[in-house]
Amino acid sequence: MSAELLLAPAGALLLGAGLLSVVDGRARQAVLLGAPIIALWLVWQADGSAAPLRYMDLLLTPVRADRLSRWFGTIFAFAAFAAGLFALGQKSRLELVASQAYAGAALGVVFAGDLVTLLVFWEAMAIASTLVIWSAGSQARAAGLRYLLVHLLGGTVLMVGIAGHFAATGQAAFDALGPEAPFRWVILAGVLLNAGAPPLSAWLPDAYPRASYSGMVVLSAFTTKTAVYVLLRAFPGEPLLVWIGLFMAFYGIVYAILENDMRRILAYSIVNQVGFMVAGIGIGTELALNGAASHAFAHILYKALLLMSAGSVLAMTGRSRCTELGGLFQSMPVTTTCGIVGALSISAFPLTSGFVTKSMISDAAAMEGLSLVWLLLAAGSAGVFLHAGIKFPWFVFFQKDSGLRPPDPPPPMRAAMVLVSLPCIGIGVLPEPFYAFLPYNAGFVPYSGGHVIGQLQLLLFSGLAFFLLLGLLKRTETITLDTDWVYRRLGPALAARLVPIVARTWSGTESTLTRLAGRGLNALAFSYRSGSLARTRESGTVALIAIAALTLYLIVGYLSAMR
Repeated sequence: MSAELLLAPAGALLLGAGLLSVVDGRARQAVLLGAPIIALWLVWQADGSAAPLRYMDLLLTPVRADRLSRWFGTIFAFAAFAAGLFALGQKSRLELVASQAYAGAALGVVFAGDLVTLLVFWEAMAIASTLVIWSAGSQARAAGLRYLLVHLLGGTVLMVGIAGHFAATGQAAFDALGPEAPFRWVILAGVLLNAGAPPLSAWLPDAYPRASYSGMVVLSAFTTKTAVYVLLRAFPGEPLLVWIGLFMAFYGIVYAILENDMRRILAYSIVNQVGFMVAGIGIGTELALNGAASHAFAHILYKALLLMSAGSVLAMTGRSRCTELGGLFQSMPVTTTCGIVGALSISAFPLTSGFVTKSMISDAAAMEGLSLVWLLLAAGSAGVFLHAGIKFPWFVFFQKDSGLRPPDPPPPMRAAMVLVSLPCIGIGVLPEPFYAFLPYNAGFVPYSGGHVIGQLQLLLFSGLAFFLLLGLLKRTETITLDTDWVYRRLGPALAARLVPIVARTWSGTESTLTRLAGRGLNALAFSYRSGSLARTRESGTVALIAIAALTLYLIVGYLSAMR
């Protein structure tokens, strides 16, 4: 193995995960915080590509560093550090090990120079993130299993696409897949599943809120954003992504407004925000691609901050439903303040990170003459302020007084929230140093009169609409139904009805096969006596029928057990 592979940024976190499985006490804390720092240093040491390796007939480049990979590598390493600081008091060894392995696998995807390496780390992410969910305990087992099945499906689709691409081209390079690239649509489908594109996005609000107070913070940072990275690398300028992204943006808004659970609100908000990035990738100009990349960077920060705030409330109160919360600003001032900073950032309020990133995508749409897209992006921005900018902090920290008086969380959790708050504000106040490291060369001035006034008007009228419609937006003890209802409820219900039918069918088939076997033995004896054994028979037909019936029986039985 070459030195470049040993020093790959992913290696620092994967090694850290291994150490976390055996060390305790101060040593565990040192590894939890030290490994991401080393990974961040390696991110900025990486330059160019590692020596290529030959695997069978393919030339592989396991490590490749450029401006785009360093951009995502930087925020991934920082997110791993911040999540580790927030989880410093976490008792679950499994969660800490899986979280650091998950972050390491995400860095492996970002620095992959070929599609084989991409696929390996992609699947490693699915396994590690499932363990993060399962580490929360028995209440997360079923959701974690559903999450794993969906991601194994996505990984299988991606593998089929990559294998087809290899077979057709003989190339393994992880570069842009133009319109003429074979199997590009299959690869795109596998990536979009990880991005949380509907109708297969229900895995995100189903599984993420089942994680622990700290587990959801790390989950929010990597899976969907590695998908955004792959789309930026492989599918820039794909027009279909504009409309998929817009659909994601509004899908997330509608469900977040309907939700009662604060962490499910923020989970649907991830779908919404990734939709803006996907739309920017679809527009495809350098300004739009910079907007998508910078918005992914900012989103990891403010979403982590919002989820740290929500996680702190959950850790200190044991409650997550908005109907059970309210008035917490009186005893949790640090958590409330940091939650508000995150809410303003996700709403693209001027002087926050969201303002200087999201406006790039809108401007790129306007420059390309995409008036309808620009209008829908503006409407989507208003919806974000409704569900995450106002609804989350209002119902959790203000609104009615729930009578709860929990203190702010322990010092490491408070320190993590303050740490993440700083770039949320700093990037918004001084965007020029942030822009200097963007992957593409496209100038942008966020603080023009039109930008600032237009965004303030949008936020003002969105806030007015929220309070005018507060009676309608007030949450009740309800549960929202998403597309996972098909395999969580409809599938098992159908299975319950089909199992007896399949059982009776199998019983009848078994009896028939027994009689046929008896007759076959008699015929065999007769053939032997008569010397007619040389004649051919369709002997595979009965076996295929039996295998098909058994397979159907196993599938129905499994669905029934999923209840």
